[in-house]
Amino acid sequence: MKFPGRFTSSLMLLFISAAAQAQSELQVRVKPANAALKANIEGYIGALGDRDEQALLRFRRGAEEQARKAAQALGYYQAHIDSEVNAGKNPTLVLNVEPGEPIHLRNVVIRVDGPASQLTAFKLPSGPLLREGAVLNHGHYDDAKRLIQNQASRYGFFQGRFVQQRLAIDPQAGVADIELVYDSGPRFTLGKVHFSGDTPFDDDLLQRMVPFKENTPYDSELIAELSQALQSSGYFEGVRVDATPSSTAGTAVIPVDVDLQTRKPRTMGLGLGYSTDVGPRGKANWTRHWVNAEGHSYGFESEISAPKQNIGLWYDVPLDPPLTDKLRFAGGYQYEELANTDTVSKLLTVGPEWHSKLPSGWQRVISLKWQREEYRLGSDSGLSNLVMPGISYSYLRSDNRVDPHNGYRLQFDAQVAKEGLLSDTNLVHGDMTLKGLTTLWQNHRFLGRLQVGGSATNGYQSIPPSLRFFAGGDQSVRGYDYQRLSPENEQGDKIGGRYMIAGSLEYQYSIAEKWRIATFIDQGSSFNNLDLPSLKTGVGIGVRWVSPVGPIRIDLAHALDDPGGIRLHFSMGPEL
Repeated sequence: MKFPGRFTSSLMLLFISAAAQAQSELQVRVKPANAALKANIEGYIGALGDRDEQALLRFRRGAEEQARKAAQALGYYQAHIDSEVNAGKNPTLVLNVEPGEPIHLRNVVIRVDGPASQLTAFKLPSGPLLREGAVLNHGHYDDAKRLIQNQASRYGFFQGRFVQQRLAIDPQAGVADIELVYDSGPRFTLGKVHFSGDTPFDDDLLQRMVPFKENTPYDSELIAELSQALQSSGYFEGVRVDATPSSTAGTAVIPVDVDLQTRKPRTMGLGLGYSTDVGPRGKANWTRHWVNAEGHSYGFESEISAPKQNIGLWYDVPLDPPLTDKLRFAGGYQYEELANTDTVSKLLTVGPEWHSKLPSGWQRVISLKWQREEYRLGSDSGLSNLVMPGISYSYLRSDNRVDPHNGYRLQFDAQVAKEGLLSDTNLVHGDMTLKGLTTLWQNHRFLGRLQVGGSATNGYQSIPPSLRFFAGGDQSVRGYDYQRLSPENEQGDKIGGRYMIAGSLEYQYSIAEKWRIATFIDQGSSFNNLDLPSLKTGVGIGVRWVSPVGPIRIDLAHALDDPGGIRLHFSMGPEL
């Protein structure tokens, strides 16, 4: 017999409704109340499905037994459990549980024998949950065994075993004894690292990327560091590390086999951006990631905006260790209009740089730069030649590179020049940037920034614009135009100062997952006299949207010392 489509659909809905109504329920009543025990029993039994009243009556004894095991797992071996089934639209299985007195630990012996006992990093399970007198919990006992086994696996005790693993329970006396004795056996060591795959690099370069020496005691973290180091080198798109004890053929030395897949040698990047400091800007870069078997690389990067155009070239030579230290030969040309159209700089630089990462985490750059700058500062113009040794230190601690919630950045730079040593004047030039960010109670963010710079020279008129200080703009003192805060000459042209200070305090509140509102106060200026510097203040409000490339910031700022009114500031990028 055939039914009309509408009738069939209605019939199916009735069946579905009936099935939904037939869902049975479980109720666990523990007296006195014990939330942990209640949850454990519910977890052991699970969902009852669509059992009807008769099915629940048949299942009740099995449910009581499961509840008894769940109680024993938490140390309740004297629990009294009974059950009842309540009929109705949703049949209910009710378990009534009286836990009774729990089992307490009497004697606890947890010990590791063998070489692992001499290893400080190998921790024994401890804490109040495994002390004498604590309530027995089978999960804590299993966790203790698992912790020992996991550490043995991490630190290379692959022949270790429990010579004693005993949990003795006396329900009548209400006590239990634990005895866990682990014999670690010998600790395996890491053998020589062998590289294979399609790679053009010298084995010497690859071996210098290995973070451990041959015959180092095994630690799985060292294997992870090796994989991460190779992946971060920029040379490879595929890294597979094999250091398993099965390849030891009965010896205590594990050879490390690494299979590498070299990345494509060239990449190119293009980007567009915008800020109220410089307006629209475009970026381009091209990199040759490896040139030869020694891992040399080179490339260029450029940026174009209305007030500034530059291009830079570089050639890198890996040092030791090659992942953190390199020798860079760099050069570049930059054209910039500073503060107004009457101030122009044409800057050419070239020189070597030694980049290194110190054990403390600081990044250090030691440089020797030749700088030739043709410039016009208002009615003044000149040509500057300087050879400047320099040093830079930077440190970044952040919980997220793109959108951090807590962290700080420190940056210190210094350069010197000596008149007569290929330089037109004597100069000591330095600047410092400090940034900090903290988040409280998830939604409240506090940011601080301090920038300080200064120079000492016996011929300030010969100092080019690139080594003078200007303030104002998106990243300096909001409410004022880009590089507007500066000493002026007799014609009113902005000519830069010997010193600069700029600071900011900002509060942000998260109103949604990707949106924040902000309020801030900025203060600073550049000046020539340290006695009574005249600092300018800007205050304002803003909004932040966390994009995939970092926060996009839109601010409305009011310059308290300028009758110019409200200024709009737009910028983007990480806040540290």
